[in-house]
Amino acid sequence: MSETASSGAGIAPSRQLVAGLVLALANFMVILDLSIANVSIPHIAGNLGITLEQGAWVITSYAVAEAICVPLTGWVAGRFGSVRTFLFSMVGFGICSFLCGISVTMGMLVASRIGQGIFGAFLMPMSQTLLLSVFPPEKRNMAMGLWAVTLLMGPALGPMIGGYLTENYSWHWIFLINLPVAILCIVVGFALLRPIETERQILPIDYVGLALLVLWVGCLQIVLDLGRNHDWFADPMIVALAITSAVGFIVFIIWELGEDHPIVDLRVLRHRGFSVSLTVLSLAFAGYFAGFVVVPQWQQAWLGFPATAAGLSSSFSAMGGLITAPVVAFLMSRLDLRVLVSCGVTWIAAMTLVRTTWTTDSDFWTLSIPQFVQGLGTPFMMLPLMTLTLNTVEENEVASAAGLQSFMRTIATAVATSITLSYWGDTQRIARSDAVAVLQPEAAQASLSSLGFPSEQIRQVLSNMVELEATTLALIHTFWATTAVLLFAAALIWLAPRPSKSGGITMGH
Repeated sequence: MSETASSGAGIAPSRQLVAGLVLALANFMVILDLSIANVSIPHIAGNLGITLEQGAWVITSYAVAEAICVPLTGWVAGRFGSVRTFLFSMVGFGICSFLCGISVTMGMLVASRIGQGIFGAFLMPMSQTLLLSVFPPEKRNMAMGLWAVTLLMGPALGPMIGGYLTENYSWHWIFLINLPVAILCIVVGFALLRPIETERQILPIDYVGLALLVLWVGCLQIVLDLGRNHDWFADPMIVALAITSAVGFIVFIIWELGEDHPIVDLRVLRHRGFSVSLTVLSLAFAGYFAGFVVVPQWQQAWLGFPATAAGLSSSFSAMGGLITAPVVAFLMSRLDLRVLVSCGVTWIAAMTLVRTTWTTDSDFWTLSIPQFVQGLGTPFMMLPLMTLTLNTVEENEVASAAGLQSFMRTIATAVATSITLSYWGDTQRIARSDAVAVLQPEAAQASLSSLGFPSEQIRQVLSNMVELEATTLALIHTFWATTAVLLFAAALIWLAPRPSKSGGITMGH
């Protein structure tokens, strides 16, 4: 990478903010599409005449394609140039979004979602890498703060925006809404980003590594997405996919470490600061994301919240992050980054613990305020961790490191979703059995009977009450488990070496 690009001098200071906003907006659009379709699956299934299980492939296809392609970012950017990769990916993402929006069959929709996942996979790490080239060192912390907020806002706002568009317009608009954003990013990106283009390196293609990556990541993502609905390892298909993924992963590691021009540069893991920070980032992000998985579902299915209200409640976390991001950017140049990470993750764990006090009578603000307070601590976790991961690798490894960082966030999201929903469901069944074993319904039955309720309706009312309480108790147990994971991550960061310098994200050493 040229000195001009690495110093941010290639773009005039008056244009740096606009370029940074466009890059952050591109990342937000991709992250948003991970969750925007979740609440629309019943509408999509009904409109296309398919089952809900078939409709789930709208989510799975995107996640699988993205998970496979994210680690390839370093190789693709090196071969074609960072800015070319970003702009071409944005064009592809826009086209595939349009095709999703006009889809009339399940096959067309899934194929278009795969295209979205492929192109979106490169946009996440490239937007992050290019931000480091746009801004000079003294402004990079603030720029990455903006980028991190979009990373956190996507999962929070996705269900709310998706629910609003689906309920008031049509499910087609959850994809068509990407078009103006994509056009804006393409036009502004082409006008402003070309001065920081990186040199192209013509490298041989690691076909074996690429095939192994597709094999093990694809199988793993399908296991994580479908395993819960297939009773996990009670289904021979899930067992076969899990074994294939495990064997493929081992062979992939061995092959890539011995390849001169690997498709995924795993050698960046030799840096202890990068490896530890990446592990902490994965655990902390999974623990943070777990709340976005279960809370909106609990609010909608059991408390009667509309999709827009549930999404708004979750979005308070991102609002809190907007407030403290500038503070964190200021502190990063003055404090040990490990202190900020440990305090931030511990703060999120404490707010997760507060949510164990929720009950079935909790109102909107009782549920939303802890989300907001949790959001205040999120930049303390995300910004220093991203700095630690990218600051501990060589200059020519930044794109590969950013790709692996995005890959681990993607996998952490998938694992958190599967494990959290499975744990929540299993705990709910146990809690329901325990409640039924000690329940003495005679008094309640007599009271309802005196009000004129028929016996069938009385049994249904009592069953609903037990289900509601059991589900809420299971939610509390899920928060306890999540708190333990977060506290472990807060302690683990101290295995990373002390940063040689505080603050500023650099383009390498």
